[in-house]
Amino acid sequence: MQITSRDNSLLRQVRAVRDGKIEELIFIEGLRLCEEAYRSDLAIETVVVSEELLRKERAAAVISELSRVSKRVATVSEKLLESVSFTKTPQGIIVLAQRPADSEERLAGSLNNSPLLVVLHQINNPVNVGAIVRTAEAAGATGVITTRNTSDPFSPKSLRGAMGSAFRIPIWSGVDYGEMIEWCRQRKIITVCADVEASTSYTELDWTGPGALILGPESTGFTDDELARADQRVSIPMKGIAESLNVSVAAGILLFEAARQRAS
Repeated sequence: MQITSRDNSLLRQVRAVRDGKIEELIFIEGLRLCEEAYRSDLAIETVVVSEELLRKERAAAVISELSRVSKRVATVSEKLLESVSFTKTPQGIIVLAQRPADSEERLAGSLNNSPLLVVLHQINNPVNVGAIVRTAEAAGATGVITTRNTSDPFSPKSLRGAMGSAFRIPIWSGVDYGEMIEWCRQRKIITVCADVEASTSYTELDWTGPGALILGPESTGFTDDELARADQRVSIPMKGIAESLNVSVAAGILLFEAARQRAS
């Protein structure tokens, strides 16, 4: 199907998904990320591809596979694609897919004898959320929990940062902080807050048992009550006068220390 009007009903739907108005679908943009969606067996609903990208041989195989499993396929001009693109420079292809299962049941089903969970608590920068999800998968984490008021890990910006990891790693979103703590406690999962003022260094903690690393908001940090509810607090020793690290950088340091200990 070729679309020539920006008021086309399909393009209106694409914009609505892009803007978070249709929660059951997610907006995926760019050839690489769309290919990751296909490889991750997401239910592809719609493919919108530019006429220019269709002419490029390197994209032919990916577009063919996506078209084969999609319910709807449309071609548009670069100008029309720009009208629905999330980025300033259109990347040639947009896919709408069913939102991956995002629930306690999926996360609980993935737990092993010694799970390593990552909890994102009120982190409202979607770029950081995506980067942490990507790091969590790379470090071998079991799953991700996001609390209320944390950016949606399936928003366009988060998905770009996660580069496909959000399609694969189990995620449970929108959880109350207290509910998360109790859920972990019932499963004997030790909760560990990353706190810049903690006296225990992250290398001094035993990460080999069941654990949940909790990362808090960069602007305000954890409240005293939130810190008190967790089992442990760790910090990353720093030199110089820097007060803290970007939360996604801190997540990488902590998670790969956990991975190192678990591998030894």
